Amino acid sequence: MTDPLILPFNGKTPKIHESAFIAPGCKIIGDVEVGPEASIWYNCVIRADVNKITIGARSNIQDGTTVHCDSPTSFTPYGYPTIIGEDVLVGHMVMLHGCTLEDRAFVGLSTTVMDGCVIEGDGMLAAGATLTPNKRIPTGQLWAGSPAKYMRDLTEQAIEGMRLGVSHYVENAKAHKAAVEAASN
Repeated sequence: MTDPLILPFNGKTPKIHESAFIAPGCKIIGDVEVGPEASIWYNCVIRADVNKITIGARSNIQDGTTVHCDSPTSFTPYGYPTIIGEDVLVGHMVMLHGCTLEDRAFVGLSTTVMDGCVIEGDGMLAAGATLTPNKRIPTGQLWAGSPAKYMRDLTEQAIEGMRLGVSHYVENAKAHKAAVEAASN
């Protein structure tokens, strides 16, 4: 079993809440903060070498996802950190780069979210979509395609399903954390 790599970089050490689950095979580098009951699943890369990355409470970053950020420039003096709020669902094999996912946002499988993008709470990016730079998905909307565009408003049932997904991942992460700890002993 490959333990996660937690690597300080440029004087910044990842800060990971003790209740978070960090799966074996993950690489977490630099100015990263992971909140309570968040989960970073198998073989994810969270690389905050040129800006910061925050992952809020109970959010999950599913298997194979890469999260990065963008450096400050003369055009973007603060660059683009990646800010992931609380209760966010991020599907498998996602690429997040210099974007903001507000509390309760949903990002589907194999999507790309680029610099300056914002997905508001209860907004959803469908599987396989690409959200091009500086786009915003408003609350309650589903966007899909490559490049992504508005498809329709989400139903209350779909929004409730996203919230149930968050609860499922919090509980599943606890079970995986216990299994990893048992295997290590």
